[in-house]
Amino acid sequence: MAHDHHHDTGHRHGHGHGHHGTDIDWSEMGPLLETQAELFAPVYERAMAWLAREVTEPGLIVDAGSGPGVVACLFAEAFPGARVVAVDAAAPLLQRARARAVRRGVADRFDTVTGELPDVLDQVEYPADLLWASRSLHHLGDQRAALTAFAERLAPGGTLALQEGGLSSRFLPRDIGIGRPGLQARLDALEEEWFGRMRAGLPGSVAETEDWPALLTAAGLKHAGTRTFLLDLPAPVTDRARAYVVAHLSRLREGIGDALDADDRATLDRLLDPSDPASAHVRPDLFVLSAHTVHTAVRRG
Repeated sequence: MAHDHHHDTGHRHGHGHGHHGTDIDWSEMGPLLETQAELFAPVYERAMAWLAREVTEPGLIVDAGSGPGVVACLFAEAFPGARVVAVDAAAPLLQRARARAVRRGVADRFDTVTGELPDVLDQVEYPADLLWASRSLHHLGDQRAALTAFAERLAPGGTLALQEGGLSSRFLPRDIGIGRPGLQARLDALEEEWFGRMRAGLPGSVAETEDWPALLTAAGLKHAGTRTFLLDLPAPVTDRARAYVVAHLSRLREGIGDALDADDRATLDRLLDPSDPASAHVRPDLFVLSAHTVHTAVRRG
């Protein structure tokens, strides 16, 4: 299920992340996740430029829930003096991460650790100067306890960068000329319901008010800042952006399609039909607009 809460993409969202289910073939999903993460690279690059103002010359960066390693490799490029450790539960995705590090020329500073968050972080040899968790936390049942565990893996003065929240992506105008206007808003509502069920079904799930700065403070960290980064790919989009939208809508159809009313389901099917002139495969008004929020906090020295 491709929820905007975990984009998946780069960390399957975006993006996942060290919390993968057992019913997904990650060898098959890997190329798609990698391609999608590349689409969102401008967002991550701007976030890293922002982080670099506060995190100077980190020795160790940990990507907690790295997926296929697109973002981890960007960290290695943005911080050339740092060693980067990509952590994820899906071994096939980490295999792609290692191969990517070789292609990007950063393999000498790049390691991977396989296992479930947060306990797998015990396998990281040194405390992190920067720990990045992009939409991985919300796949852990007890988010407050996981944040405390993340904080404990920081070096004194180290920074935790937590990507959670933001806004759901938009791909289509409100009125797309077929079906009832407002389809994406209704898809968002169904996704939110799905997300709530997903959270409630996690082992040890604890309901938590999503006040991320407050939760970071409760984990013993000093909240440093919050910033939102926008991905704005206006129409007409590139082939890669179009493929991302089609893949996203396809996963929505598979995951929540049965919850749509008959008219909306028919509209979504038309959007996914390559032979339909109104489909997402060919329509000229397709765009990608997405907001990604990053919260930072620092472990006191």
